Amino acid sequence: PHSYPAGFVYIFLGLYYATGHGTDIRLAQYLFAGLYLLNLLLVFRIYCQTSKVPPYVFFFMCCASYRIHSIFVLRLFNDPVAMAILFLAINLFLEEHWSWGCLLFSLAVSVKMNILLFAPGLLFLLLQRFGLLGCIPKLCICALLQVVLGLPFLLVNPMGYLTRSFDLGRQFQFKWTVNWRFLPEEVFQNRAFHAMLLLAHLAGLGLFALHRWHSASLSWGKEPCCTAGIAPPASCVCPLDTSAQIVFVLFSSNFLGVCCSRSLHYQFYVWYFHTLPYLLWCTPTTKLAHMLKVLLLGVIELCWNTYPSTVCSSLSLHVCHGLVLLQLWYGTAPVMVSHPSPPSRRTTATSKKA
Repeated sequence: PHSYPAGFVYIFLGLYYATGHGTDIRLAQYLFAGLYLLNLLLVFRIYCQTSKVPPYVFFFMCCASYRIHSIFVLRLFNDPVAMAILFLAINLFLEEHWSWGCLLFSLAVSVKMNILLFAPGLLFLLLQRFGLLGCIPKLCICALLQVVLGLPFLLVNPMGYLTRSFDLGRQFQFKWTVNWRFLPEEVFQNRAFHAMLLLAHLAGLGLFALHRWHSASLSWGKEPCCTAGIAPPASCVCPLDTSAQIVFVLFSSNFLGVCCSRSLHYQFYVWYFHTLPYLLWCTPTTKLAHMLKVLLLGVIELCWNTYPSTVCSSLSLHVCHGLVLLQLWYGTAPVMVSHPSPPSRRTTATSKKA
């Protein structure tokens, strides 16, 4: 039994043979460096289609994170592989290729289970875009790929494969935690604490779905090719405001899961690092707030570069996450539009006389 789904096995088996049974580490690093550049390209393409983040922020995304470079090129984790596939899926969603996007999304899940943190947002988008019956084929695509990839393991030991590869109750080691270092280890391992985090996660998703995602009112019909009742052509790209809303729903869904995680290890930083600029700048920003948001990125980076984690670093990380959540909640609140009162009969009669 292994602790990752089947897609991970196939991809790293290919890397194993490509690097001479895992002996040519330099070649593996070159391959991961290429993956890093591809990941940046996919992220930049998403940001360009939303036009929310100022260009200077991309410098921090590329050059200012020692931890991200370490995860990709020094550690060779499977987390960046899953995230690169996920960003490719989001690009397909923005181009209205929902079936192909669901296929790639499921492939990313088969590499690392953390991609499921995006699943509530994706389900919300599918329901809004296609309705209850229309989203069933898309969900079947996701499920079918998991069955096909896991077939060699499902035929031999289905329960072993499912319970180990998709183990939602997995216990994490306290010595590696980045976000809960300030808690006693007994509390960190306590099942009641895990249940409380799960309830907080579900409550956050419910609140955002009802009051932020739903109020965003994704406007599928603003362009002729994106009309809900008509199958869009291959060249269709969502209008700018809809692209921004799609990315907001997916990124905020993932961020809520990160905030409520039972433990964050150092390689988990890649789960949301490339989404942080969007989460910070997708809301209206004053000139002074630009500096504060850059400072917030710097503090988060400092927390993830503190090894081993300390009480101060883990508390600081929670404070930063809380500030991001607050500005997401209040910065995306629907604006009440006041409708002008209809003119009185006397005013209308006077205007007609004139």
